[in-house]
Amino acid sequence: MKFLFVGTNPENTGGATHFVALAQALVEVGHSVDVVAYPGGLIAKELAHSEVRLYGATFRNAYDLRGYAKVMAAAKQSKPDWLVGNFGKEYWPLIVMGRLLGVPVALFRHRTPPMKRLSAYLIPRLAQRFFAVSNYARQAYLDRGVPAGLVRVLYNPVNLARCRPDARKRGATLQSLGIDDEAIVLGYSGRMHGGKGIFTLLEAATAAMAEEPRLHCLWVGDGPEAQDLRARVAAGPVATRHHFLGWTHDVSPYYSAMSMLAFPSIAPETFGRVSIEAQASGVPVLASNVGGVPETLRPDVTGVLLPPGDADAWRRAILKMCNASFQRPMAEAARLYVQEHFSTAVIADEFVKILADH
Repeated sequence: MKFLFVGTNPENTGGATHFVALAQALVEVGHSVDVVAYPGGLIAKELAHSEVRLYGATFRNAYDLRGYAKVMAAAKQSKPDWLVGNFGKEYWPLIVMGRLLGVPVALFRHRTPPMKRLSAYLIPRLAQRFFAVSNYARQAYLDRGVPAGLVRVLYNPVNLARCRPDARKRGATLQSLGIDDEAIVLGYSGRMHGGKGIFTLLEAATAAMAEEPRLHCLWVGDGPEAQDLRARVAAGPVATRHHFLGWTHDVSPYYSAMSMLAFPSIAPETFGRVSIEAQASGVPVLASNVGGVPETLRPDVTGVLLPPGDADAWRRAILKMCNASFQRPMAEAARLYVQEHFSTAVIADEFVKILADH
């Protein structure tokens, strides 16, 4: 099957990461994928050395005629069986071009509503396939009156070759951070703002450190409240056991250094890619029981679901995960769980089956 993916968003977002992973997954299982992407953006950089053919273009908005012209030219050259879009500003252009070219359109929505009311009503009905990235996100569209048969669910795929346990990488990473090999490392990866639960996690981790001297916390990411978080750590009693890496394009090397990953969001998340990436790396997850996050793990097998914002419950869970007899079976189960449910081969196969389903 031939696909033309259109994703001209230049930013590093979960939607962009999903776009790249799905395109790569389809290529891995033998499909042909061409991509229209923002020149020099994350998507173009990630796919530059793959078997994907790249076309450069931008869509400033749904009325950008230059964007239409570039996509139409790419479609006439590649002759795709499906047009695939991931970003809201390209929904209407792809629907229009799909009609003009006689090519069906599959659209992904990575956020829960609202879209503008007219778009929220029409887009799932006009696209030949409309996907949410979790059952939680799907339900938000059903609650807005979209017929159940029009909203499918396809989870984010994870590249198991990139995210995998690596003892040597763990040792090298810990050494580079000045952390002892015997340390227990609690990891966080994501944007740093209050809705992500970072201050709940800081309170819980600091309290757990008072009881567990081997415990360190690794913070990967940046955001509007990163400076506040760092200031609170610096003023606390165990500042030297908190390690800040800032934003990094590729988090996968750091998963191997983690003993557990925290996903402490207070605000609902549509999914939670870092959760499945960590589990693919053999890292169990402590996750808030909110939004689509519970769909990313097998509770009490590959991780633990916790009440969002409850620092004491998080403290107790962190300390429990510090016990090797509790942590190791979850670590061993985590990668197998991802392999069965979120691997590139599984998700690519499910995607093609849904497209073929009449």
